[in-house]
Amino acid sequence: MAPAKSCTRPVPERLAQFSTRLVFLIAGFAMAAWAPLVPFAKARAGIGEGVLGLLLLCLGIGSIVAMPLAGACAARLGCRLVIFASTALLCIGLPLLATLSSLPTLAAALFVFGAGLGSIDVAMNIQAIIVERASGRAMMSGFHGLFSLGGIAGPAAVSALLGAGASPLLAALCVTAASAGALAVAAPHLLPYGGNGRSFFAFPHGVVLFIGILCFIGFLVEGAVLDWSAVFLVSARGVDVSYGGLGYAVFAVTMTIGRLAGDRIVQRFGGSNVILIGGLCAAAGFALATSVPFWQATLLGYALVGAGCSNIVPVLFTNVGRQTVMPENVAVPAITTLGYAGILAGPAAIGFIAHAVSLSAAFLMLAIMLVGVAASGRMLRV
Repeated sequence: MAPAKSCTRPVPERLAQFSTRLVFLIAGFAMAAWAPLVPFAKARAGIGEGVLGLLLLCLGIGSIVAMPLAGACAARLGCRLVIFASTALLCIGLPLLATLSSLPTLAAALFVFGAGLGSIDVAMNIQAIIVERASGRAMMSGFHGLFSLGGIAGPAAVSALLGAGASPLLAALCVTAASAGALAVAAPHLLPYGGNGRSFFAFPHGVVLFIGILCFIGFLVEGAVLDWSAVFLVSARGVDVSYGGLGYAVFAVTMTIGRLAGDRIVQRFGGSNVILIGGLCAAAGFALATSVPFWQATLLGYALVGAGCSNIVPVLFTNVGRQTVMPENVAVPAITTLGYAGILAGPAAIGFIAHAVSLSAAFLMLAIMLVGVAASGRMLRV
């Protein structure tokens, strides 16, 4: 494959930056809005945790299947059209997930919703790479910070609506209306192009494979904290089950704050130092969480993991825009797929390790992997 060429088409800087931020916010908001609706879907379908876990795999499968297609469509049709179509899938899928009760229809709706998530993830990151490159300054952390902010606002909004007596369908329709309205504002200034390559899919190689592995670890850490932090607080630190979610909450808050401040941090210290310091900070967080037998220390450890990991993946995506091994519309789906694989397969692997040894040992293995990420930062063009 020929080396990627930088997109030289003019980018309307301020408007494109604003629209890119808004799309990241939409994606995080719509994705996380599904979380409070999961128990309702489980109850309607009358299924247990095991079947629910298998059902939720359909969301991940839909995302992974759609990613390479989204990259190819972004190159041929532009980021704007792919983002519009992806948001439409989210707006269709969420109300269906709030009403359907049979396993086949729920599986199909989750696949559609996952396809929307995977497609918008790829297209918005391709747009972000082009916009950041045109600006000549660090912007990727801020973009991803808006995604994290949406990830907090989505469940909060849906939970508030449900708490006020709204039905799951009404809550889902409110989310889709807000997402569609925000897209209408962003759409005129989204890019009508999206890279130079025309490949449908290519296995990552060279530095793109290296970046993908680092992204895999970053997403693996996020998935591990999401799925196992509460279990560790309850089983190892004696926290009441009703407060188990505090672990992921502090992780998400420090990650969001770190990303919103990340552009200034990257601009001042450089991407390599951000990866180095961030990886070591996150590794220290896991070490603190597992070695000090107090729940307060565990929460502080999760906070350090969130702060340390906050800007690693954004810096890696910036590096995708600087490499010349693969076009970004092929490279972004490739590394995003590896990242999603970390979220999907990683927590299960953590579970096997926890069963064989202990959950503390599994977290310490993640700490070792994060030290490897920290050391790898010097090898990238960041």
